[in-house]
Amino acid sequence: MLSPRPTSLAPDGQPWRISVLRNRNGVVATFMDWGATWLSARIPLPDGSVREALLGGASPDAWLRQSAYLGATVGRYANRIAAARLNRTGQQLVANQGENQLHGGPEGFDKRRWQILEQSEQHVRYRLYSPDGDQGFPGNVVAEIGFTLGDDNALDIRWQAQSDQPSPVNLTNHAYFNLDAHHGDAREHRLQLDADRYLPVDADGLPQEGLRSVANSGFDFRQLKAIATDFLRDAEQQRVKGYDHAFLLNAAGSLAQPVARLAAADGRLTLAVYTDAPALQLYTGNWLHGTPNRTGGEYADYAGIALESGWLADSPNHPEWPQPDCWLQPGETRHATTRYHFLAE
Repeated sequence: MLSPRPTSLAPDGQPWRISVLRNRNGVVATFMDWGATWLSARIPLPDGSVREALLGGASPDAWLRQSAYLGATVGRYANRIAAARLNRTGQQLVANQGENQLHGGPEGFDKRRWQILEQSEQHVRYRLYSPDGDQGFPGNVVAEIGFTLGDDNALDIRWQAQSDQPSPVNLTNHAYFNLDAHHGDAREHRLQLDADRYLPVDADGLPQEGLRSVANSGFDFRQLKAIATDFLRDAEQQRVKGYDHAFLLNAAGSLAQPVARLAAADGRLTLAVYTDAPALQLYTGNWLHGTPNRTGGEYADYAGIALESGWLADSPNHPEWPQPDCWLQPGETRHATTRYHFLAE
């Protein structure tokens, strides 16, 4: 359902359109059409309290005053592309992080108004048209993304896309989670990742070598542990102020079991993540300082944890990596699903 219109206007001069989903357990998830953005997830706990699980701003226009992609749908290609160049076709993209492109460019999908196709008490679906040449990418692309809140307290995010030319397409949602109701450092959360390999990166967040085993490193999350336990232990972490790395998932392509578990430090709220994407990017909010928060103040670095499903960084230029091709071909419809399942105790 649509909520009352906020008083401020979006950059196109039109009102924000806010959609609120509710399930029978009292979970409330809120979205807006600008950036197909996940604004809020309020989870009731057994003691009757309600915990906000996502970082966010005090009002929709606060999203215009931040560069952290809070809860936004990012694309046409989420993650980084080296030198903002598609080596396969020789096309130059629009750079927005030094000479590289991040999350689809300076005017990526997070900065567009998405069309609401349908909505109900527990579902909203959006569509976006991205023309040939958009941010340098080839092909006319039509993308859709749907958010469905189940009565099991899981939020399913399903996206699909078609293109009339070969083009790399990789959408993700960039929610930041703090399951401790924003108290304390999110690195005190405990994390488990079902991944034997991760992708080392340089100071620009770009791969300089192939995949590496997580064994005997701070990247080994195969058993549940506090994120702080091995924080900055490795040179790869030190280059980027923490974790900002993609993990190749052992269960890539399957939704049968969780690929990640994130647990609040107090143990009262846990998030299980399922995805059929090949990889998951762990980002510990290394550059969140100054981002507007829900109370009119600012977040500090490491205030939230992002778990972004998708392809490995710079995948358009690395066909040798063991994952499906990220290039969407004409006549193909690409589908992907990620499920965030909240478990209160």
